[in-house]
Amino acid sequence: MNTKSAAFIAQSAAIAALYVAVTLAVAPISFGPIQFRVSEALAILPLFSPSAIVGLTAGCAIANGAGVVLGLTTPYDIVFGPAATLLAAVFTYLLKNIKIKNVPIFAPLPPVVFNALIIGAYLAAITESASKFVFFYYALTVAVGEIAACYGLGLPLYIAVKKTGFDKYLKS
Repeated sequence: MNTKSAAFIAQSAAIAALYVAVTLAVAPISFGPIQFRVSEALAILPLFSPSAIVGLTAGCAIANGAGVVLGLTTPYDIVFGPAATLLAAVFTYLLKNIKIKNVPIFAPLPPVVFNALIIGAYLAAITESASKFVFFYYALTVAVGEIAACYGLGLPLYIAVKKTGFDKYLKS
């Protein structure tokens, strides 16, 4: 294994571990139809390295698995949560060069959209009264939490990482 591969694996693992730790540290607000998953602030990290795509997806799968064990969520979350995270992370990575005044203002949008649509859809599907209203309700509640985490915490995290020069350690 070369140094670049080792760095990619180490970064992915560190991001996954951080995602799990933050999610579980505030578990009561991290799960459910109305949630504020603080760890979603990390969804900004694909702007720095593709290793974050793997780390975020793995971290989401592990955190959601722990959520199932703790009785905080359903097994559907183990499949659909990481799927939404993977799509969001890839699209965030693809938006890395689109900036306004050197701020990637559109980069937090994929996690908001993919989580709202995918999580909102499966939450609506598993309720007894799956209707358009129920879907829009769940999509809206998930989107609000994602906006708060990704824009309210994620963009400041991006700015802090750039300002401190820590981004040079995240490149793979």
